[in-house]
Amino acid sequence: MHGKFNLCPVFLDNKPVEAEIGNTLFQIADKLSVRVPTSCSRNGECHECIIEVNDGMDSLSGKSKSEEFLRGNFRLACQAKILNQSKRIDFSVLRRQPKILSETLPITDNIKISPAFYKKNKKVYSKYSNDSSVDEYRGSIYGIAIDIGTTTVVMNLIDLESFDLVYTTSFENPQRFGGSDIMNRISYDSGENNGELKSVIVSSINFEIGEMVKKRLVKRREIYDLVVVGNTTMREIFFGYDVSSIGTKPYKSIIENELIDGKRDNSALFTKAKDLGLRVNPNAFVYGAPIIASHIGSDISADLIAINMSEKNQPILLVDVGTNTEIILGMPGKIYAASCPAGPAFEGGDVTYGMPGYDGAIEKISVKSDSSTSFKVIGGTDPVGICGSGLIDLLAELRKSNIMNELGRLENNSKEFIFSKESSLSISNSDISSLAQAKAANYCGQAIILKNSGINLTEISKYYLAGGFANYIDIDNAIDIGFLANVDRSKIEKVGNASLLGACKMLLSTNERKEIEKLVLSIEHIELETSPDFFDFFVDGCMFKPME
Repeated sequence: MHGKFNLCPVFLDNKPVEAEIGNTLFQIADKLSVRVPTSCSRNGECHECIIEVNDGMDSLSGKSKSEEFLRGNFRLACQAKILNQSKRIDFSVLRRQPKILSETLPITDNIKISPAFYKKNKKVYSKYSNDSSVDEYRGSIYGIAIDIGTTTVVMNLIDLESFDLVYTTSFENPQRFGGSDIMNRISYDSGENNGELKSVIVSSINFEIGEMVKKRLVKRREIYDLVVVGNTTMREIFFGYDVSSIGTKPYKSIIENELIDGKRDNSALFTKAKDLGLRVNPNAFVYGAPIIASHIGSDISADLIAINMSEKNQPILLVDVGTNTEIILGMPGKIYAASCPAGPAFEGGDVTYGMPGYDGAIEKISVKSDSSTSFKVIGGTDPVGICGSGLIDLLAELRKSNIMNELGRLENNSKEFIFSKESSLSISNSDISSLAQAKAANYCGQAIILKNSGINLTEISKYYLAGGFANYIDIDNAIDIGFLANVDRSKIEKVGNASLLGACKMLLSTNERKEIEKLVLSIEHIELETSPDFFDFFVDGCMFKPME
């Protein structure tokens, strides 16, 4: 049957597929039963089926008119057709599912339960509508908490009557075609393709809601309330605000400027779900938790709820590790906040074989005395790359073995260290330099915020590590290379995806929303780049040694 076709080698996430000339990459995904979102019958109109071509772009058809919004090596799966077999074609779907944190703190702990929607007399009432009836009771009342990260989006479906967590899902943020970091996304959204980033994230959330419906977990019209958290740029793009002002000094959003000018009482956002295009109950609302300042967004506000910040009576340090790392130093009567533009190096960007925490990523690694390695791979497959926790291990192990010095230089002027000969995976001097700079940003944030507060590291009573990535790192290795502050190990507590936990608590408690709206107004924002010690700390932070 294949005789009249030219067979072409195609790989989807390193899995080979027998393909034919004329096939679209969407058809290739179908052959492996890999889901690719679409709502336009594959005609290029919905812009949802974005894929990244890692190799073989020359063997594909040219970009169609419907792909003009895409930069670089991103394509629409329904439009990219195989033209020839001149070279290997390798692509990946943007909506890969990352490793989910399965364990988290109970969502009902330390809050007064008071959801915005509730049942009474066989009707659904809403606090948003002055406690009036908004719908007939349909059997259940659900809410969704959403943490929109630059790299990963996580969603929790919550039963607003039993207060139970029903379902958790996560996916790679499909906005990556607009850039891997915040500043690139701002630049993209401020150009001629304004609105594309909002459209694709709304479509992705609708797709996940559709998956919940397919699994018969929920009916769309039973979803009444959504709480969204994310850094300032992610939140504002989702709600449809112009984000250009966040990309230039003093890096403040339209909402923050309105707050400063006295035009609003707080920085929380609130709108009807149907106005955002979300396919849930027509009477549903979306609450965007308040931002703190500049790039420090509502995800950090949610962190503060998760750790019960308002009840702390001793100095605490909270570090939320991500593409932008945020740091909170809290002490009785005073809270400081800083944002570190770490970049995507520890989340899969700027490192040759770096990748997020998906199947095929090395998540733990050790280097033996003969320079051979042993490692653990997510999903138990052959390794195709290495994620952030693995990179921290690798850097620490290279230092312990003296294969790399404090400055990040490999021994004997080597250009690279091969950590998987079978899969031909290596780390180069250029990769190490990118990681050093990302690490230095985190280092600066922690050092400068401590200096400004006058607090010594020994006075910190608790050091909270937040974020999915932080949950998987080896603390000793992270301290050894100066990724984390050198505090007593017994004081460090991993709190997982605290942003999502805080969003869940806001979903279950309108009181928590009011409290955090007040608390964030009292936080002092420290701008790292204006600190006179910034450069000195940055240089010191680029070295692979414990923080002094």
